[in-house]
Amino acid sequence: MKELLKELCAMSGAPGYEDEIRQRIQEHIRPYADQMIVDPLGNLLALKKGKAPRKAPMMVCAHMDEVGFLITRVTEDGMFKLAAAGGVDPRVLVGRRMEVGPKKAKGVISLKAIHLTTPEERKQAPGLDTLYIDIGASSKKEAEQFARAGDFATFDSRWVEFGDQRVKSKAIDDRIGCAVMIKLMEEGVDRDTWFVFAVGEEIGSRGAKAAASFIKPRWGLVVEGTTAGDVPGVAEHEVSCRQGKGAVVSLADRGSVYDRDFVRRLTGLADEQGIRWQYRASMNGSTDAGAMHLAGEGSQVFGLAAPVRYIHSASNVLYWPDAEEVLKMARLVIKEAEQDD
Repeated sequence: MKELLKELCAMSGAPGYEDEIRQRIQEHIRPYADQMIVDPLGNLLALKKGKAPRKAPMMVCAHMDEVGFLITRVTEDGMFKLAAAGGVDPRVLVGRRMEVGPKKAKGVISLKAIHLTTPEERKQAPGLDTLYIDIGASSKKEAEQFARAGDFATFDSRWVEFGDQRVKSKAIDDRIGCAVMIKLMEEGVDRDTWFVFAVGEEIGSRGAKAAASFIKPRWGLVVEGTTAGDVPGVAEHEVSCRQGKGAVVSLADRGSVYDRDFVRRLTGLADEQGIRWQYRASMNGSTDAGAMHLAGEGSQVFGLAAPVRYIHSASNVLYWPDAEEVLKMARLVIKEAEQDD
């Protein structure tokens, strides 16, 4: 699964521009899907049939999009002004390598040099409105040969394996979820299951809302990347999850309150099978579960994630053994979800 994740992370997929990553996922799942649908929003819905149908539909979801940027304006001297597509902290942007527009022009995010700033400007972090992308163009006309207002930009960040089984890349959130779902489709399922590779999660779970409206799941599983807080400067009581402790299970977030009995039954089964997991000890953020659990007459959704350091930046960091536990837990949820209905 590691090589698969590496491949997926190299694809572009800013919100609204998921074509490239969707096409690559289609190539991987085509031999295993019994039905594939690309809906009007760009979601990829794949039905994997098992040995028997379910009593009611189950939907497994991960999002294809990554945090990125929209080009808002091209300046007369050939620089690209930008707006964030997803929650991006401007403090992590200066000096980052970028790919801009459909031709993936190489560029760098920057701002005026420190030598040119006033003492007052040096006291505050630069806002996104002060930044721009430089692709080396000398004029607006030259720059617009590569991208125009309305095009996208994404981080240009290579995959690196380092330290104690860590990997670094852009877009691990949520290409790890996509990789887990592809692996599950390859393995096969006991009962018919919908796998949804969703668009637009980073700007409000728009794709998941449409997909859940179509499937009307009775049971759901969201596979995500979530913020690992085991880094300097984070107080102990603010650490929502840690790397090395296994898969992350949600109790509640800003979009969902997860069914307690459903969560307890499945985590109990995970304990019996030796799957390593941890509770997510915070309510910040939300996922596609917020859309899924309201679909139709409502559904029981299990929130599952890999703990990822430096999420929503160019350098997401994942501890690989945690990814393996996420796969094990996802496999368990799909198998056991409807057993006590």
